[in-house]
Amino acid sequence: MARRKPSAKTDRSGAAPTTSASGLLDRLSSEEAVTVLRHLLDQHPELRSEAEQFAARLVSSSSIEEIAEDVHGRITSIDLDDLNGRAGAHSWGYVEPSQAAIDLLEEAVEDLVEDMKRKVELGLVPAAEVVCAGIVEGLYQARNTQSDGALSWAPDFPDEEADHVVAEFLRACRPAARKASQKSLMETLAKRVPEWAEVLKRAADRCVKG
Repeated sequence: MARRKPSAKTDRSGAAPTTSASGLLDRLSSEEAVTVLRHLLDQHPELRSEAEQFAARLVSSSSIEEIAEDVHGRITSIDLDDLNGRAGAHSWGYVEPSQAAIDLLEEAVEDLVEDMKRKVELGLVPAAEVVCAGIVEGLYQARNTQSDGALSWAPDFPDEEADHVVAEFLRACRPAARKASQKSLMETLAKRVPEWAEVLKRAADRCVKG
């Protein structure tokens, strides 16, 4: 009987050839990529400093303009279909359209607010300030947007959420650093959201003093 030829997928030892893994790293999931990174850093601790420097650059790479554009798009794109899906009678009760609108708008920027606070916790306060200013500017740009979606049911959301975001940023900062962070943020916002500057400063003052 003729010998069966070895499979193209394995060599005679049963091990998969290197070529079968070509491009594997590019197809890993986020969780798998993190596992690989942690393994490499455990095996090569001398790379940790370089990895941390790159990570700091990576999480600080967004600009105020990019974040503002993202926020504006998120909150102005919530239409009546989205609102109708949340408002009205449900098994747990009735949801007013105005409350549904506020809930949807808050959820639209929630991950950015959490990312801002995460950056503060990591010690990347300047990067967190960029996120804060970007969110506020995006809200500012949306304040007079004509919309028949969620914003039309919650016209006060942009300025109220801006107050909230500024307060969340300052509360996340260490108490000893809050005044300096407030000063830097207010200087930025005075140029970018001039009509809100005084109101936001009062909100920041309350947060820092409280």
